[in-house]
Amino acid sequence: MAAATRSATPDAPPPATPVTPDAPAPPDVPAPPRARRSRLTPEREAELYEAVLDLLREVGYGALTMDAVAARTHSSKATLYRQWGTKPDLVVKALRHTTPVTAVDIDTGSLRGDFHALVGRMGDGRMERDSALMRGLLQAAHDAPDLSRALRDLFIDPELSGLNTLLARAIDRGEFPADKPALAYIPHLMLGAVISHPLIERRPADRGFLCDYIDAVILPALRG
Repeated sequence: MAAATRSATPDAPPPATPVTPDAPAPPDVPAPPRARRSRLTPEREAELYEAVLDLLREVGYGALTMDAVAARTHSSKATLYRQWGTKPDLVVKALRHTTPVTAVDIDTGSLRGDFHALVGRMGDGRMERDSALMRGLLQAAHDAPDLSRALRDLFIDPELSGLNTLLARAIDRGEFPADKPALAYIPHLMLGAVISHPLIERRPADRGFLCDYIDAVILPALRG
């Protein structure tokens, strides 16, 4: 009977699990600081850019390597890639940095004065070196799309923007109308003079030639 009674008795519930207050959440652990890209001093940056262009003049763009730049500038290749990303960006930024002539901040009150001031900022020696360098880069860009893009984005477009600013100011001053057909070809005329002069005259364009060219060709094309 007792056994039957025991078997009929429902199983006793398991002992209740004691309820304890929620444990406090662990304090927030700050994430480790992200590595910062070290910044070069302006002096070191200028020194590195000059070294890049010197090496570029010696071996040309095709033979230029980041290893060679690292060796010439006493830098690590990792540093070069971290700071500039690619060889085309490094080369074009070096060219941009060492070309101190910008048109945007020139405003003499006349287009002729602006153009002459622009040319006056160029030293003949620097103009000779940079013209030869630019011709070599433009030639290399035909076979290197990444270089072509970098030249366009970092050098050519900013130069065109500055030139357009000078021309827009001259239009606002009433020096010539905005519908002059020659306006669209001023960049071609100016670049063509610099590139073609060594081929025709067997020497680089200098400031005297460019000032005469501006007075004889550029301004008459706009005002005639």
